[in-house]
Amino acid sequence: MTTTDWLLLSVLFLVFAYSVVVTAVLVKYRRHRLNRLVYRQRIRAKSKSGSSTNQHNQHVADEALKLSQAFQKFVPQQFIDHITKTGSGHIELGYADEQDVAILFCDIRGFTGLSEKMRPQELMGFLNSYFLRMNKPIHENGGFIDKFIGDAMMALFDHPGGTPQDKAIDAINAAMELRKTLDFYNIRRKRKGFIPINVGVGIHYGPVVMGTVGSDDRMDTTVIGDSVNIACRLEALAPKYGADIIVSAQVLEGMGDKFPIKTRLLDWVRVKGRKAPIQIYEVLSHLPHEQQEERFSVQSKIAAGLACRIDKEWDLAIAHFEAALAIFPQDSLAKHHIDVCRIYQNMLLPDDWDGALNIQ
Repeated sequence: MTTTDWLLLSVLFLVFAYSVVVTAVLVKYRRHRLNRLVYRQRIRAKSKSGSSTNQHNQHVADEALKLSQAFQKFVPQQFIDHITKTGSGHIELGYADEQDVAILFCDIRGFTGLSEKMRPQELMGFLNSYFLRMNKPIHENGGFIDKFIGDAMMALFDHPGGTPQDKAIDAINAAMELRKTLDFYNIRRKRKGFIPINVGVGIHYGPVVMGTVGSDDRMDTTVIGDSVNIACRLEALAPKYGADIIVSAQVLEGMGDKFPIKTRLLDWVRVKGRKAPIQIYEVLSHLPHEQQEERFSVQSKIAAGLACRIDKEWDLAIAHFEAALAIFPQDSLAKHHIDVCRIYQNMLLPDDWDGALNIQ
């Protein structure tokens, strides 16, 4: 082979070797790129899978929250806190817990006659409109509505970690705010051509049993006890005594002397279902100043007349009540006590009579 042939052969070999090297580099580069693409796809797949799992978990959490919020509309969270405070985390049938609370009952006066004039849908619309407004004063003063009973509502004031004074003051403040709310509601009703409504409020302080009753497939929460019965009876007495808010002596004792509230003694009564009598008072602080002064002006005469009634000193008792009537002629309370004394004066009373008026 000539020198030229060797030179040509060397060039061809170099070209071939270069091609092999370049091809190898390109293959390696493409393989590396492919591996990176596969890796990215796997990361994306995992990301999508993780995102899907997170979305599923978030959906479950959202549904649980919605269920909890819906459940609280039927059973107040404060009630749940009481019956799960042992830390068990679930509600069991038959659970019971005794608490000292202030109990408030509020009822629409003359509701039966009012409801008879409404169609069913109108009646439900009215009640929902009413309860929507009356709910706020309860919650803003630390209470919660335990149940709605027709046109009435029952609220509890437990003030967790608070004193009897805290609970009593919360209930009194709520009652006075209820009256203010009712005034604004009646203004709105008047503008729409509806007649105004009135309510009676009764408050008592004492022990109650909060728990669960029912069966395996149907359970309900409940609050029972003598204190509940008393609060309910006091609310029913509101129209009888011409009072907006009636409270028991136990409420005033729990509230203490430092809280600025004006009241007057109404009567010494024994409510149905209870043996021991209680003193009941009318709250005056929410009334216009002139009405407060008028009602409070006869306070000493009413108290003196009641003391005489307890001792069966009928003529002297009537004299005190008539003196009260002379001071405030429009006061239905004095008239009520005069009528009671005249009835008892002609009755044969038992030896152990304690002067309490039996309220059915």
